[in-house]
Amino acid sequence: MPALQWYSERGVVSSETERKALFRNAKAVVTFKGHPMVRSAHPTTLEVTTEDHLTSRGDCIVGVGASIGCAQLDAQLKEGLRRRGARVTIRMFVGPYAFEVKAAGDPRLELSHPHDIVIRKSDYISDRTLAVHADAAARDIPREMVQQLRDPGNVGRLEIEVA
Repeated sequence: MPALQWYSERGVVSSETERKALFRNAKAVVTFKGHPMVRSAHPTTLEVTTEDHLTSRGDCIVGVGASIGCAQLDAQLKEGLRRRGARVTIRMFVGPYAFEVKAAGDPRLELSHPHDIVIRKSDYISDRTLAVHADAAARDIPREMVQQLRDPGNVGRLEIEVA
């Protein structure tokens, strides 16, 4: 089997340094909806899901009906998230509010869950994990923003950026 070749707008990428540069500043936008059961109370995780239902046990879920799960993330973004030392910025917008989380990528990330995207304070990895070592979780979201997240008529946006 021939070796995989990487290309940029300038042609074949020949060095590891050039290849890594391709995945810097990779971005994705995930939209989601609010839900009346959003509690945003979990101390170590934050999650959005493509599922439309939510129970009181889902205290880390801040949005439902997400446009994608981890599995559908762009290949370039996944590669960036798996780069050793990757810095991940997640910005969440709903109504007039914005919330930012800083986290880290990890070479062990699977990024294969079809429904869920989870940001974790810990270094635990599952197929749902987008980023680890986050500086915030669901319970850190301002309560005024949580009120917006409880409104099923509101559409939120999660911006994921890797540097």
